[in-house]
Amino acid sequence: MSSDTKFDYLKALNDSEDKKEILNELMTAYGKDVWNYAYSMTKKWEVADDITQEVFIKVYKSLFTFRSESSIKTWLLTITRNTVLDYRRSAYFRKITLVDYFTNDSKSHASAEQEVMQLETTSDLWNMVMELPVKNREAIILFAHHQLSLKEIAGLLNVSEGTVKSRLHHARLKLSQIKERHQHASER
Repeated sequence: MSSDTKFDYLKALNDSEDKKEILNELMTAYGKDVWNYAYSMTKKWEVADDITQEVFIKVYKSLFTFRSESSIKTWLLTITRNTVLDYRRSAYFRKITLVDYFTNDSKSHASAEQEVMQLETTSDLWNMVMELPVKNREAIILFAHHQLSLKEIAGLLNVSEGTVKSRLHHARLKLSQIKERHQHASER
């Protein structure tokens, strides 16, 4: 969270500040975190790109409403989560998901370039995390990857800290089961 300290000036912003420069700094510092979180919730590269862009548009429009009740990173990830949830509620998402379900049932053939990129950029652990149910995956990614505290995760997800602990516990158990299942499959 040390990168948040260089953005302490956001707490005292006024409308005369250069919003474009501030947005550029936020995108540089947190762009990957926002994209990774969006991808972890959607499992689609293109959608994560669109959501990341939408998040920073929202940040630009509401930059001076940051109340510093949480860290900047938590604020950005909250906006990201809400944007993903809005996307999931949209008719477009439901239509695309249904189309993907019917077109991907016979394992679509990705290009060689896509396969190589996926192999290079995705570790076995990441794949296992992506197999988790959304609630568990979200909690483990916010905790392990984004290094948010239990309190910050609870605030971001609008649940109690006990619920966050439970989701993390279940995520770890399910990861162990997935790992075991993968090991048995590779032995055959």
